[in-house]
Amino acid sequence: MATAMFRSSIRSALRGRAPASKRTFSSHASVEEEAREASKWEKITYVAIISSTILAVVNLSKGHPHSEEPPAYPYLHIRNKEFPWGPDGLFESKHH
Repeated sequence: MATAMFRSSIRSALRGRAPASKRTFSSHASVEEEAREASKWEKITYVAIISSTILAVVNLSKGHPHSEEPPAYPYLHIRNKEFPWGPDGLFESKHH
């Protein structure tokens, strides 16, 4: 159907006539209603932007706990065989 409408509009445009029909949508809202609806959603958008920004600032400004040293779990540094460069890992800092 869309291609038939497209073809007929092309033909009429080539002949110098205006298209035979104009596509109408299901809503027949007036211009004032559309303006009010657009204004409403614009306000909702601004409120959402401001509230999400405030929420992000509050959440990011809170501190969170840092532990100085990770817990010494026994499974973290299992060494079954010596490394060729010594007992520490290649990129570990030596605390002597």
